[in-house]
Amino acid sequence: MPAPDSVLSRLEASFDDALAELVELARIPSVSAAGFDATQVKRSADAVARLFERIGLAPVDILEVGDAHPAVVGEWKGAGAKAPTVLLYAHHDVQPPGRLDRWESPPFEPVVREDGRLYGRGVVDDKAGILVHVAALRAWLEATGSLPVNVVFLAEGEEETGSQNLEAFLRKHRGRLEADVIVLSDTTNLERGLPSITTSLRGLVVVDVHVRALERPVHSGIWGGPVPDAATALGSLLGRLVDARGNVLIPGFEDDVPALTPAERAALAVLPFEASRFRREAGMFGDTPFAGDSGRSVYERIWRAPSLAVTALEAVPLAEAANQLISEARARVGVRLAPGQDPNRMRDRLCDFLHRDPPLGVRVETEVESCVGGWQTDPVGPAFDAASRALEAGFGRAPVFIGCGGSIPFVGPFAEVLGGVPALLLGLEDPVCNAHGENESLDLRDFRCAARSATHLLAELAATAAAHGGFRTPER
Repeated sequence: MPAPDSVLSRLEASFDDALAELVELARIPSVSAAGFDATQVKRSADAVARLFERIGLAPVDILEVGDAHPAVVGEWKGAGAKAPTVLLYAHHDVQPPGRLDRWESPPFEPVVREDGRLYGRGVVDDKAGILVHVAALRAWLEATGSLPVNVVFLAEGEEETGSQNLEAFLRKHRGRLEADVIVLSDTTNLERGLPSITTSLRGLVVVDVHVRALERPVHSGIWGGPVPDAATALGSLLGRLVDARGNVLIPGFEDDVPALTPAERAALAVLPFEASRFRREAGMFGDTPFAGDSGRSVYERIWRAPSLAVTALEAVPLAEAANQLISEARARVGVRLAPGQDPNRMRDRLCDFLHRDPPLGVRVETEVESCVGGWQTDPVGPAFDAASRALEAGFGRAPVFIGCGGSIPFVGPFAEVLGGVPALLLGLEDPVCNAHGENESLDLRDFRCAARSATHLLAELAATAAAHGGFRTPER
């Protein structure tokens, strides 16, 4: 059952308002990473709370657990006890802006360019995920005065740092977040204009490695030769992690990767893929070979296999170089885990590998920053049928089912806490949006289509729950 014409008309009439609200929210530099101004994340939470209140959610609260960045929860429970409750999830914190000189416009001054995209940090990851549902809820409430379902809307404030306080947050607020289905707007569409339902996420293990070689930097001419330096040692240590083809050399790295079933492999094979386009959108050079196991398709390597990357390096900036032997250097190593891999096992294997046989004369220390497993679901049942109809109505194309190489730590634990309720992962990113990189952007056509889909989804979930007595997948 699609949304009524009156609601869709109201959505279209207020779309420019939603875009303006997205721009204002994205002006707030709500970077949750350590070393950035935490008051800006609080400011962002305040802005989200005002948005929730303005469209008619009540109560609306800013919730904090310990020293966590604040989350925002808004409710609308006017559909009655027999109607299902839908938990909407997005996050309002963002990644650091990165290299400012690589941005074509200031990262926190969002701008629409001639290509029909909105550019700025957080515009697609994930503040658009908030506004797409704000737009849908407002259209329903202004056009009809009600919603067809009960809603709890959660905007998290530390997703980009691994949701480190998630367990404590769930313990404290589980009762308020009870729902029959979860809708998460923080994933990717396979292509621009092609709606996609994500059915798997990789896990994430992040380890910081700190190499110390000297008590202090010393002159590289006077001491260089017999005296070790931390930067060279760190480079040697990191070089052991992968071979020249990008294969990870940590023993047992893939020992517990679940094998794909024939049906899963066939589902990957039918998805559209063009190697040259993939290389171009990723920013690769020419015909560079794809790294990793050539026996796996690219989609399998991204979605259903682990990978490793050095995501940060610190020693001395070039502008401050002084022909010294570096006393200490640091790096961050991130491992994306295949769904089903044990994150604790991977953490231990990575740390053991980094500590084993350290380069001559240096001390190696490690600190675990994140350790969360992946997630996977079988997209079968009334909730997925409802989502498929809503996406097709909004985009004019039937959706595809895909995996995601990224991680959303919230999904697995919370779906489990709620007794395994279905989780619908419906995203706004596309291959060229450059989330986490410079010049992050949102395709405004997809933003409009996603808002229409979100509007239809509320009607579809209400009708589906009434017809099936809920969202539980029937036994097969």
